[in-house]
Order: sequence, then structure tokens, then C-alpha cells
Amino acid sequence: MALATNAAAAAAAMSGAAASQPRPHAPAFLPLRRRCAVRAVHAAEPSKGHGVPAAAKTSSPTVAPEKEAAPAPSPAAKALPKWSVDSWRAKKALQLPEYPNPAKLETVLKTIEAFPPIVFAGEARHLEERLADAAMGRAFLLQGGDCAESFKEFNSDNIRDTFRVILQMSAVLMFGAQMPVIKVGRTAGQFAKPRSEPFEVRDGVKLPSYRGDNINGEAFDEKSRVPDPQRMIRAYTQSAATLNLLRALATGGYAAMQRVTQWNLDFTEHSEQGDRYRELAHRVDEALGFMSAAGLTADHPLMKTTEFWTSHECLLLPYEQALTRQDSTSGLFYDCSAHMLWVGERTRQLDGAHVEFLRGIANPLGIKVSDKMNPSDLVKLIEILNPSNKPGRITVITRMGAENMRVKLPHLIRAVRQAGLIVTWITDPMHGNTIKAPCGLKTRPFDSILVCSTFLPVVFILRFSPIGCDLINLLGLKQAPNFLHNPLVHVIFLKFII
Repeated sequence: MALATNAAAAAAAMSGAAASQPRPHAPAFLPLRRRCAVRAVHAAEPSKGHGVPAAAKTSSPTVAPEKEAAPAPSPAAKALPKWSVDSWRAKKALQLPEYPNPAKLETVLKTIEAFPPIVFAGEARHLEERLADAAMGRAFLLQGGDCAESFKEFNSDNIRDTFRVILQMSAVLMFGAQMPVIKVGRTAGQFAKPRSEPFEVRDGVKLPSYRGDNINGEAFDEKSRVPDPQRMIRAYTQSAATLNLLRALATGGYAAMQRVTQWNLDFTEHSEQGDRYRELAHRVDEALGFMSAAGLTADHPLMKTTEFWTSHECLLLPYEQALTRQDSTSGLFYDCSAHMLWVGERTRQLDGAHVEFLRGIANPLGIKVSDKMNPSDLVKLIEILNPSNKPGRITVITRMGAENMRVKLPHLIRAVRQAGLIVTWITDPMHGNTIKAPCGLKTRPFDSILVCSTFLPVVFILRFSPIGCDLINLLGLKQAPNFLHNPLVHVIFLKFII
């Protein structure tokens, strides 16, 4: 199971606060024309050297004063040609499978193009507004789910259990940090897997690498490993069914705050580490009792429902293009396979096909960053994907392991801050810390997970102050070196990996 969290309060250093504006949430879609060229332009926000015209209509939670003039776009944005939904095909595309039957592939893609969108543009815009709050230090982003979904393990119990754990973690985070928690699932579309090698060899037999259930099968035989476009149809139906269940769980009473709190209390009663966290769980329960006495009862909608979004890596570009729709209210294009998409470590080339596709869609975007990322390249990539420096548009996901994080991360943060770019910083403590256990299974040392999860806010506090508010104090700590000893931090990550 993968996990990513952000240093919410520490990220407030990225920019100042601004006023919130209401936004539509359920627009209709215009028919998609494959070669309709549009500019990949998103409304700018006030920041260092950036602004927005008075007449601009944005989907951001912040707007510029009417008399503020728009500055020139970034150099990276000026050099970009027009974008279309298939302009990525003219670029070098890595990590894409070679389908043996192009005609069958085209038939499947046309079928998916005719399918309804899995998510809607208004939902993606709403998530972007929330992520802008995280970038300003007014919210905490929690992202979690499977490393890769599979057809074999698809069932309602697995979906429910993942959702439940994320809810439990968010309740603890919300209480400890005293700020909203944005819950994003790595689900309902996270099938494709980038591979370090195109082929796999076992006992002298060479076959194509397994690239995820939406591309080929995991069984090591020739038939399973041949890429089959029909698998994209099954991936679509599974994603739609998963999101349908998640919507029901989020709004049908299952996510009620009192229920989630009871889950956490039950966890402390039946865990060997329960004594360390029982006091915290009871404090949350007491807070809910006070809220109920004040009139915010269990029947209030705020206490019965929650917001939940989906995300996955934008890897299989033909599938992503087939689910891209033009929003009738804004004219912008949205990849309707998920609310949020990210570009991976192996596909983030500045002149590559994946970056070309992502720069033209209006979804919130993530950038996976390892210790191999050059600070200047990160700045260029952010400018390409977010030329107007819009808060909430870009989330930088660091995944470089505990040791590399100490050395590499401060340089990346400094470069982005010096360029005046507004991003949400989060850390993925699961990837980059992988080791093999004696039995051969991949695992992650818990101490390394904690280091990665806590080092990001400490970097901001100790090296990049001043910040909007003190995350160390929010978590009830007195000194930064004691960060790892906080029971709040421990309960969060123990819950997720047990």
C-alpha cells in the first residue's frame, strides 16, 4: 500500500492567502474532437512575478484585484506550441506497450471515447481549490492506496477497507493539526506500472515485462504477457465501479465522524501499541462530545459525509486520451479518468509525450521526484505544466528514500522557492525505502518511513522560515529532533502498514 502526506502548515511559505470564490461542480461536456488545437493556458494567480487579467475566469480559490495587470508568461510557456489531445503522439513516448494489433487497439479506444466520463470537470476543479489551500498551509493532503490495482483483488471489501484506513488516518491528522485533511485515494485507475526493463528473463525464457493489469497479465507465459487492448475496457469498468462504491461510502453515512472515531478507539484496544495511542483517541472522542453538546450533532451533514477524490499515474496515454473531454463551461480539457494525475519518475522528460499530454489538461497534477531530479529541471517542468503559477495545480511528490532526502530535498525546495513557484509539497515514504526481506518479499523499514514523513516539514521549519504557522507546535512537539517520538505520527503510519 502506498502513502503520501504533505507538510501542510509548512507549505504556507509558498504564498499568501487570498479570497475564496464559488465554483460550478457539475458541468456538461462538449464532444471531443481529436485534433482540435487549444492553448494549454490556466488562469494565473498573484504570486512572485505572476498575476491575472481582471476579466479572467478561473477555477482557482484565489483571484487577483481587478486593477492588477497580467505579466508576461514564463519563458518555458512562451516556447510551447499549441496543444491538442493527441499532440503527445509527435513526442517520444516511454513506458508505452507495443500492441500487436493496431486495428484492435483503435477499436477499443473508440469504444472508450464513447463511454461516460468516470469523474467530472467540476470535481477536479473543486479538488484544485482544496489543493490550493494545502499549498498555502490551510489544509493537509493525505494520499494513499495500492501501489497498483489488480483485476484479481477487485472486490468491495478491499475497496471499503482502504477507504476506512484513509478515513481513520485523516481523523487523527485533522485533530492533531487542527486543519482540514484532503483525502485523495490512489485508486479507481491505478493499474499501469512503469518498468525498468522492457523484458523479463526466467530460466532462459524471455518475455515482455508485466506492465499492469490494464496492459497485460502477470502470469509468466507468452499469452499473458502480450499487451491486450481489451484490458483497458475492463480497467474502465472496474474504475467506474470502484468510484461508485467510494461515492456511496463517502456520502451514505459510512464515513460519519463518530463511526471513524470508534474505529480508532477499537484499534487502540486490540493493538499491542494501543496504550501509546489510547489517550489521543479518547481526546478525539471527547472533542466530538463537546461538539455534539454545542449543537453539531451526529445528524449534521458535516458529521455524516466526507469528500474523497481519486488519483493515478498518467502512464498509458492512449487510454488517458480516450477519456479526455472538453468542459462546456470553461472550454478546458479534463482527463476524466481521475480527479488528479501525476507524471512518474521515468516519464517526466521535458520534451516527452507524457509531459506534453499533461500540460494541456486542467486536472490537478503531481510530479514524482527522486534523488535523480536536477533542481533546474524541476523548475522548468513546473513552469511547463503550470505556466500561470496557479495554486493547487501542481503537487510535488518526493520519493527518494530517507538518506537521499536529507541531502537532495533542500536543494529542490530552494530552487522552486527562488523561482517564485507555488506548489504543494508532499512526501511518499513508501517508495524509495524499499528493501527485500529474507523471505524475498519487498518491504520498507518503519524507521525510514517515519524519517521521510517527518523530514519534509522539518526542512521547511528549520531552513525555509518564516512560515505561515508552526507545524511542530501544531503536532504538540517542543523540539524538532523529537518529531519522530510523537504518538500522533506513530499512530498514523502504524495504522497504514499493519
